[in-house]
Amino acid sequence: QVHLVESGGGLVQAGDSLRLSCAASGQTFTGYTMGWFRQAPGEEREFVAAINWSGSPAYYAHFTKGRFTISRDNAKNMVYLQMNSLEPEDTAIYYCAADPQGRGSSWYGHYDYWGQGTPVTVSS
Repeated sequence: QVHLVESGGGLVQAGDSLRLSCAASGQTFTGYTMGWFRQAPGEEREFVAAINWSGSPAYYAHFTKGRFTISRDNAKNMVYLQMNSLEPEDTAIYYCAADPQGRGSSWYGHYDYWGQGTPVTVSS
């Protein structure tokens, strides 16, 4: 059973930074693609970033515009999302997800395992 737990969310001001973490447990994650998605109130869940097992390549949604960086530490079964220059539009619940088939996909349907989410609120 795969278990993902996100942390690091919070309330920040526009222009601030946050680092989200995702702790994975339950089995070996060799070959998994790990992704971050987000869902704002009243909106659909949307792709943020993904990273393959080797750490390269990484994939980003257009709105990240170089502000976000995804990384992973396979030895610790951790995935991170560094978010800089945050904007009020980044306010959402952020979810960590795992794709056992390692497809490097931006489609949520390819991810079999999800965390409970961590909320991020950016005030203007």
